[in-house]
Amino acid sequence: MKKYSKKRGPVRAKKVSFDGIQFQSGLELYMYKALKEAKIVAEYEPVSYTLLEGFDLEGVCFEKQANGKGEYKDRGCKKILPIKYKPDFVGRDFVIECKGRANESFPLRWKLFKHWIALRSPNIALFKPQNQKDCDYTIKQIELMRSNLRINATKKPSSL
Repeated sequence: MKKYSKKRGPVRAKKVSFDGIQFQSGLELYMYKALKEAKIVAEYEPVSYTLLEGFDLEGVCFEKQANGKGEYKDRGCKKILPIKYKPDFVGRDFVIECKGRANESFPLRWKLFKHWIALRSPNIALFKPQNQKDCDYTIKQIELMRSNLRINATKKPSSL
C-alpha cells in the first residue's frame, strides 16, 4: 500500500516558457493553449488592479515584523503600501485566475478583487480554474456565454 503525504510548505509552481511568454505555472500554460485553440482572445497578465490604495499610518501601531519575528515595538508612522492584484488572463468580457494551490494571502486578495469587479465592471465573468479539467470547462463557459450574447443580440424586440 502506497502512502501519500499531505503537501506542506509554500506553494512552488514551476515557471514555464512558451511563445516567448514566461508563465508562472504549467496550469497557466495549459489555459493559454486552450484559449488559443478555441480562438478566444485574452492577454496574459496585462494589468495590475489596485484593490486598496496605499496610505500613511500616522498613529501608534505596536507589532512585530510582518513575518512574526523581531522586536514587539511601535511600527506606526509609516507609509502602508497598496494592495494590488494582477489576474492571469483578461479578455473583453472575462478574467481568469489559474490557481492550483493558493497561498495564504490569495483568498483575501481574490475576495477584494471580486468586490472591485462588482463595483466597477459587474458584467465581467470571473473564472478560477484549479486544474486542467476546470480550464476546459472555463473555455466551454466562455463560448456558451458569448453564443448566448449573440443569440440575444439577434432577437428582434417584441412590439407592445
